[in-house]
Amino acid sequence: MALLDRLRQELDRAGRQASRAIDEGRLRLDLYRAKQSLDRFAQRFGYASYRARKAGADLPPEEVTAHVNNLTAAEAEVTRLETLIAETMKERKDWLVDNRPDSRTSSQTPPSATPEPPSPAA
Repeated sequence: MALLDRLRQELDRAGRQASRAIDEGRLRLDLYRAKQSLDRFAQRFGYASYRARKAGADLPPEEVTAHVNNLTAAEAEVTRLETLIAETMKERKDWLVDNRPDSRTSSQTPPSATPEPPSPAA
């Protein structure tokens, strides 16, 4: 039974790790899409400004405000997703360190018991 319990634990651990990787991949895809959206908003703003200048006028203030609001919201979304990805990566790294198979089963020698390397001869 111990073998089956151990196998079940390892499968659960692998499943959780795979789930975290899928979640991180989903976040990265969302970030990619958010950056594309930000680029499209900037492009629209640039084209609108160019067309207005070409016609010898400036963009109406309400149109500038709308473009700036779109850009601000898109930048906020990119920042939010970048923060989530950084947190997810840190959690995954911490989780992997805490759940290494050898960290639970191997007996590690304390740092004080580790032999000192020989000092170089002068």
